[in-house]
Amino acid sequence: MIAMTEEAMQRQTRIQVHPLLQSSIAEGIGTFGLVFAGTGAIIIDALAGGSVTHVGIALTFGLIIFTMISAVGHISGAHFNPAVTLAFASAGHFPWRRVIPYIVGQVIGASLASLLLRMLFGNIAHLGATLPYGSQMQSFWLEVVLTFFLMFVIISVATDARAVTRAAAFAIGGTVGLEALFAGPISGASMNPARSLAPALVGGTWSSLWLYLLAPILGALIGAWVYRFIAEGERND
Repeated sequence: MIAMTEEAMQRQTRIQVHPLLQSSIAEGIGTFGLVFAGTGAIIIDALAGGSVTHVGIALTFGLIIFTMISAVGHISGAHFNPAVTLAFASAGHFPWRRVIPYIVGQVIGASLASLLLRMLFGNIAHLGATLPYGSQMQSFWLEVVLTFFLMFVIISVATDARAVTRAAAFAIGGTVGLEALFAGPISGASMNPARSLAPALVGGTWSSLWLYLLAPILGALIGAWVYRFIAEGERND
C-alpha cells in the first residue's frame, strides 16, 4: 500500500466551506464586533457613571467599523448592515441571491453580541437600544439622512475605481463616528437595522423599533441610487 503524501492528506482533511457561507460568517463576525463594542460602550458608560462619555461611544462605533472592515472586508465586502446589503443589490453591485444569507448572518451576529452583553451586565441601558429623544418622525428623517450619507460614502469607496480604496475603512469608520458624534443624542444614530434589532430582541425594548428598521433602508437606497446617478452621469460626460 502506497503511503499518502502530506499534500494529499492535507487535501483530504481540509474542510470544504461554500464561499457564500464563508462570507456570511464573516458578516456575522463583523456585525457581532460592531454591536458588542458599540452597544457595549453604551452599557459600560451607564454602569461606570458616564466615564466612557458620548464622545467615547461615538469613537467606539467608528473604530470598530474601521477595524472590522480591515479584518474581513476582503472576504465579504464588510457590509455589517442589512440596509447596505439591500442598497448594494438594488444598485446592481451585489447579487440578490446573496442578500438573504448576508442579512441572516448580520442579524445572528448582532443578536449573539446583545445576548452576551446581557449575560455579562444584565439589561442595563436597554442593552444600548436606539430610542428617539424627540418625536419619532424627527428621528425617522434624521436616520434617513444619516444613512444616506453613510451609504453614499460606502458605495463611492467600494465600487468606484477612481476612489482611494486603501482609505475605505477610514472613510466609512470616520463617517459612522462623525454621525454618531453629532446625531447620537437625538436618534441614537443607528443607520443599521441589525444594530437596532438585536438589543430590542434580547432586551425586549420594542418602542419605536419600526423607524430604525425602515429609515436606514430608505436612506441607504437613496444614497446608493444618487451616487449611481451622479457617477454614471460624470462618466458619460
